[in-house]
Amino acid sequence: MDLILASTSPYRRALLERLGLPFRCLAPGVDEEAVKALGLTPARLAERLAEAKADAVARLDAAAGAAVIGSDQLVSFEGRVLGKPGTPDRAVEQLLMMSGRPHELITAMAVRLGDRTLRHTDVARLHLRPLTRAEVERYVLADRPLDCAGSYKLESRGIALFDRIECADHTAIVGLPLIALTSLLRDLGFAIP
Repeated sequence: MDLILASTSPYRRALLERLGLPFRCLAPGVDEEAVKALGLTPARLAERLAEAKADAVARLDAAAGAAVIGSDQLVSFEGRVLGKPGTPDRAVEQLLMMSGRPHELITAMAVRLGDRTLRHTDVARLHLRPLTRAEVERYVLADRPLDCAGSYKLESRGIALFDRIECADHTAIVGLPLIALTSLLRDLGFAIP
């Protein structure tokens, strides 16, 4: 059975490679801003974006008969979504705002095969340690987390910003919850050890 990751994320690609299954990556081409404009809760927004990505790729001729994995990740801080910062100044401001306080990292996944869609959502609670502006500026300059929800890269230097991370699956915080994914893929008939 063919497997497609509906993503151009190098982080998700690297995670999926760990399972040893052959797969392809296709860009989903989803208008994320239109979905965000629906006014959904943070968890429902992540779920809807994951579903939209899987659906968009599943409709492509190149995906006929394939199982398609869509995933989305966002940060919820005090009930509102923090997007990817895009600029160093916005990254610094986001990190200072969350300094010394907890937030949630929501990772949603949808796996579509034909007319069947299996879903999973993982919510991790992360606690940034109290940070000084100088620490945050050094971090942003060194790690360039401009394309990352929450303005940090946990898979590299960003881990040093935290007091603790509470999660059921550490791969979910990088972008693709492999424990849940292997279960969903087995349910669809994939042979996974």
